[in-house]
Amino acid sequence: MTTGTQVHYYHFCQRKLWLFSNGVQMEQDSNLVAQGKFIHETTYGQRANKYKELDFGYVKIDHYDAQQKVIHEVKKSNKLEFVHVAQLKYYLYVMQENSIKGVTGILEYPKQRLTQKVILTDKDISEIKKWELEIEAITAQENCPKVIKKPYCKNCAYFEYCYI
Repeated sequence: MTTGTQVHYYHFCQRKLWLFSNGVQMEQDSNLVAQGKFIHETTYGQRANKYKELDFGYVKIDHYDAQQKVIHEVKKSNKLEFVHVAQLKYYLYVMQENSIKGVTGILEYPKQRLTQKVILTDKDISEIKKWELEIEAITAQENCPKVIKKPYCKNCAYFEYCYI
């Protein structure tokens, strides 16, 4: 099964997707990842009591408001918003696939005080099915994809692996 992290990495960097999916995990040593986790865990402290955590085995949703049918996804920065939207749409898709219908999402960027509503369309569903197939194909490749050389590479947990 495809995970939310894999969908995120698929849209961010397919090399990172391949490395992560093949057991090379560098996030535990990343200060930026630690900052993101800190923001996620401390910004909305009341959420643990108010919202449910859902774990589908391959996807974990931290903050689900069952009364309003809304997934709240907290991110550190909106710099890669398209990646965050894709990941949240995947969560909405997983909910629908598990017979939880009519769920919407809210992306929250507490440092910028921004929110964005996210919905799942029929077009998104067909795209997500393609993502799953492509993720499976990428992660099954014998060799790691080439370095992509993007401006955000310097802040990536895998930077040293790829460039040093």
